[in-house]
Amino acid sequence: MSGFGVRDPRTRVAVIGGGASCEHDVSLASAASVADALDPATYDVVRLTIDPHGTWLDPGGRPVGLTGALCLLRRCDVVLPVVHGPHGEDGTLAALSDLAGLPCVGSGVRAGALAMDKWATKLVAEAVGVATAPGVLLTPADRAAYAWTHPVVVKPVSAGSSHGVSLVDAAGGLDAALDAAFALDDRVLVEDVVVGREVDVAVLGRPDGSRVVAPTLEVVTDGVFGLAEKYDGSAVFRIPAPLEDTGTKALEDAAVRVYDALGCAGVARVDFFLTADGPVLNEVNTMPGFTGQSQVPRMFAAAGLAYPDLLDLLVRDALTGR
Repeated sequence: MSGFGVRDPRTRVAVIGGGASCEHDVSLASAASVADALDPATYDVVRLTIDPHGTWLDPGGRPVGLTGALCLLRRCDVVLPVVHGPHGEDGTLAALSDLAGLPCVGSGVRAGALAMDKWATKLVAEAVGVATAPGVLLTPADRAAYAWTHPVVVKPVSAGSSHGVSLVDAAGGLDAALDAAFALDDRVLVEDVVVGREVDVAVLGRPDGSRVVAPTLEVVTDGVFGLAEKYDGSAVFRIPAPLEDTGTKALEDAAVRVYDALGCAGVARVDFFLTADGPVLNEVNTMPGFTGQSQVPRMFAAAGLAYPDLLDLLVRDALTGR
């Protein structure tokens, strides 16, 4: 709305970045990239940030609190939350948008909460016939009862970007790994090491119920694809992943099955290990990294859908699905 009362014909989009989690800086990069890529001829972007302490900041970087943020949100047509991890990707921002009566890009409360919880995701996947790594759930009360007997991966139940994740290949490394994971969550998942190729599948759900699957992406690393490898440029991405047609079909089918079982919307990245026995689910990201060089935008670009066009599609679908 201009100062003369003439309505701006553009769609006003609230792009939210940051967040009070260990993924704050990654989210800032994703949100900035998204806001810059939205076509200014079509979209009026309102940039909102949540600082590491949970304080909302207006487009000028001034603290406005939740009440002030809601006032700004209510002036927008649609919300595009680009907050990775807890207090964002876990459904909390989708819930806030829902309560404010605003359409929101991406998964809703239920899917965000389920997918963020790696233990719950395992249970859902197994229930629809998608394999996961054998594992156990630990809390501070029962961690002392767990005895290391073979190599395992230790990870917080609800954290992303491989924060707090450790490969434990000797008993002496268990306590430090558990300490690192429990520093981020009060529940920790201990899983058997899965030997297989790391392949990601991006699924896009459309308002008409159809599913679009982007070309698969294989992550090629010298060892574990951990926090450092995700952001230091050492990982190599192969798009599409060099697979037999049967392997690709099995991955795509498993990804869509999990996407639908969790109730995802918009785009989600479903990560697998492709083993000799078939796909084994690793995790589901309902708000994956979203810079132009992140995995999901690169996967859709390989299918001919450029980054700005992918964002335009997601925003239009959120408005249509409303």
